[in-house]
Order: sequence, then C-alpha cells, then structure tokens
Amino acid sequence: MRQVQSAGGKITITQGEFAVSGERDCMISTILGSCVATCLWDTTRRVGGMNHVLVARSKSGPIQSDAAGVNAMELLINALIRLGADRASLRAKVFGGAKMISGLSDIGQENGHFMLDFLEREGIPCVGQSLGGTMARQIRFYPAEGRALVKSAGSRPVPPAPSEPVERQTGNPVELF
Repeated sequence: MRQVQSAGGKITITQGEFAVSGERDCMISTILGSCVATCLWDTTRRVGGMNHVLVARSKSGPIQSDAAGVNAMELLINALIRLGADRASLRAKVFGGAKMISGLSDIGQENGHFMLDFLEREGIPCVGQSLGGTMARQIRFYPAEGRALVKSAGSRPVPPAPSEPVERQTGNPVELF
C-alpha cells in the first residue's frame, strides 16, 4: 500500500493506495469494480481516510492469507491515529466488491466479506455499505464529515459470449506433440 498526499483538497487513489486527511474541504475519490474501498473517520476529531484494496484475501492451495487486507486496514488506521484520531471513535463505510465478469471467481464478494469481518473483529462499526452487484462504482468521500457519495460508473457489463466449438480437421498427416 502506498499513501497518496493531498493536492489542493482533492485526492484520487487507485489500487494499492490510501489517503487520509483532516482538511475540511478535502475529498478522496476512487473507482471500484471488484476491488473494495473502506472509508474510516473519527466522528469527533473530524479526520478520515480511504483505502483501495485489489485482493484482500489470497489463497494458494489449502493456505489462505489475509496479509494484504490486514496490511491495507492497519496502514489506514495507523495513519488516522497519527492525525489525532481515536480508534474508539472510528466509523466505517465499505464499497465495491462487484462481480465484473461472468463466469470467473467472485473475488469481489470475497473482498467485501473480508472487510466486513475485519471491522467486526476490530470493533469498528460499519455504518454504511454498498457491496456486490455487477456494476463499477465511483466513490467520493469527504473525510472530515464522514460523508460518502456513490455513483454507478458505466453500464451493466456484458457477459462474455460462449466460445464457438473448435472445428476438428481430418486427414491432416502432421501430428503435433
């Protein structure tokens, strides 16, 4: 994860990035498909931030690792604490986790479940969410207020067309191995 700094009150983050701010006029934005963004803010100290996580939980055979998701959340929480946030006053909103391509694994759903589970384990109330579906989302988060605007980005994705069966040729004397 990489922290992005403010540029004139507007911060745009992409996959693997996060940003925090206590500036009153700051807005943090991102666009999500299957990725998940968690917006955290301190309700009393008026500081907040957002991360953008591509894959929160990875699996290799029987081994599952939450390292990427935990790292993304801990970096965001620690950056907020450095700005003066009180962990007990943090509130969250979670967005994204769409299933963007039909027929593939639903990594978006897994990302959303990870974030909600993490917040519950850490005792951080999730007061709003927009997860799942099949459309991308544009998120605009105002960290000093804890206000988030969500807009569907684009139209419903078209499922991939079924592949045509491969025509077998007969009579070819060449055999490839």
